[in-house]
Amino acid sequence: MIIGTAGHIDHGKTALVKALTGIDADRLPEEKRRGITIDLGFAALQLDGLGTVGMIDVPGHEDFVRSMLVGASGIDLGLLVVAADAGVMPQTREHLLILRLLGIPMVVVALTKSDLVNSEWMELVRSDVLALFDETGVSPPTIVTCSSKTGDGLPDLRRVLVEALATVESRTAGDVFRLPVDRAFTVKGTGTVVTGTVWSGSLLADESVRVLPSARVSRARRIEQHGKPSDRADAGSRAAIALAGIDVEEVPRGSVVVTDQHWSATALFEAVVSLESDVATSISPRTRLRLHAGASEAGCRLASVTRPDSRQLVLARIVTDSPVTLRGGDRFVLRLPAPLRTIGGGVVVDPYARRRAFHHDPHEIESLARSATARFSFVLASEGLRGVAIGDVPIRVGCTPAEVNNLIDETGAYAGAHNLFAPAAVEQVMASVRRIVAEYEIRAPLAPGVPGRTLREGLRANDELVDISFGEMENAGEIETRGPLVSRTGWAPSPSDRDVEVSNHLAHDICAGDRQPPSVSELVSRYGSSVPALLRFLERQGRIVQVETDRYYDRSALEAMMARLREALVPGNVYVPAQLRDILGFSRKFLIPFLEFCDRSGITERRGDGRTLRQTPVVLLDSFRVHP
Repeated sequence: MIIGTAGHIDHGKTALVKALTGIDADRLPEEKRRGITIDLGFAALQLDGLGTVGMIDVPGHEDFVRSMLVGASGIDLGLLVVAADAGVMPQTREHLLILRLLGIPMVVVALTKSDLVNSEWMELVRSDVLALFDETGVSPPTIVTCSSKTGDGLPDLRRVLVEALATVESRTAGDVFRLPVDRAFTVKGTGTVVTGTVWSGSLLADESVRVLPSARVSRARRIEQHGKPSDRADAGSRAAIALAGIDVEEVPRGSVVVTDQHWSATALFEAVVSLESDVATSISPRTRLRLHAGASEAGCRLASVTRPDSRQLVLARIVTDSPVTLRGGDRFVLRLPAPLRTIGGGVVVDPYARRRAFHHDPHEIESLARSATARFSFVLASEGLRGVAIGDVPIRVGCTPAEVNNLIDETGAYAGAHNLFAPAAVEQVMASVRRIVAEYEIRAPLAPGVPGRTLREGLRANDELVDISFGEMENAGEIETRGPLVSRTGWAPSPSDRDVEVSNHLAHDICAGDRQPPSVSELVSRYGSSVPALLRFLERQGRIVQVETDRYYDRSALEAMMARLREALVPGNVYVPAQLRDILGFSRKFLIPFLEFCDRSGITERRGDGRTLRQTPVVLLDSFRVHP
């Protein structure tokens, strides 16, 4: 667990950390010279019943709020320090606002420098602190009076910290690993070392890692927790990780160390944003802001914003100047660069937002901020017919991998081999299938169904989604699939009286042609453009057989020709086309296509320039091909 300090400059944060841990968190020479905290400091605190917890000491000066934000991100408890001789000050207010925006679950107030004031003054300061919490909308805190100089109240403060941390929900086991980097430095003989608070998951020594946003791959050569060697880094602890094969310049503050391959940096995300009431209406897509998320900071704009409700909650698309690494459910803070001021914050809804905005019910905005299920539904709906990769879900909505199946059950999502789809997407594809099949029946009344390829091209949807939709419709008895064709259940070709008349003429002319039937083009010139469809209709009835692209034969005539060939050929002998022409008695124009058909049908096989009778003929004539 991690405790982070907060409070105005010179209110005694660093002195309190030293009094509790024995460690001076001011490590920089400049901090020693100036007597103020400039950057983050770290210490390990021993608490009875809890063991070792990490403490992060943050600067209190207004010029270093960005460092305070880095330290406050990912902590379990905020220790707001207020000097009894000074009371509530500007950074007291801003730091408390930041703790609220970051969703820190517990805040304890330490009224330090108690040795400098009397009891009456102390009660006035206590009243001001309670009024500040009431005004900020944060639950009333436990307030402990203490002195780092005399030690008065420190045992009480330790006890209160133990009680408060005992109520903090433990980090979920089995989550994906993430460590935002707040420091990076080089150690002689070790190489590049990064430190940070492990936000989720765990990392084993020698495990492969990726550093985002650069996507550099490295290995955790060595791990330390609270200054001691460890074989793993666990969620909720401070960790130092020695990275192999990577320079310190490649992991600046704001980088994120991860293990799961589905993490990626983003420059466009959607979020529920809470803005201070006095600035909410003045923020436009052109307003330049500073985004603070985890240990990272980037310039940003609110590209599109829904109309705010009475509590100034808005659904916004945020564009950043440089890539940041985010996860669904992450909290962030927004600040104006000039004048420098914290104006709000929010919760990430979808870190990998698409370029086109998705319109969501404004009445459900609040649920997106607190519910992974709501975010999952939002992401599924926004992706539409594309679907969401199953492996992306823990990152995009902020859940553990084990919770994905629960989200699928709760939302009724459909799962393919690799992607998930919203029920509405399946319904949309099913409606399109009904429309395309109905239109095809009108355009091609003689066809037994729609070719599967034609249907898929018309749907323009993920193949997995199409397969799911076909399966749902087949189970419901709406459609049936026969080979490559899809048709409405019970559909049968319905020729008109004119079609029947022309079909009979076609069958007659082909039969009359015997071994030399007319070509398709000749038949089209006689009977019109409906001939190709009618020929396929006759073939499906088994009356004719297509031997070549432009010619059909009467079935009986074709069987007689094939029987003649089997009777005349001696097994094992090879016959050249001239010999076969004499046997069959028709010209080369008809001979070669017929022989190729016999090869495909398993009657003959080609040997050099000739043909020989197959030893075990496989006649496929009775299994005519299905044509669209």
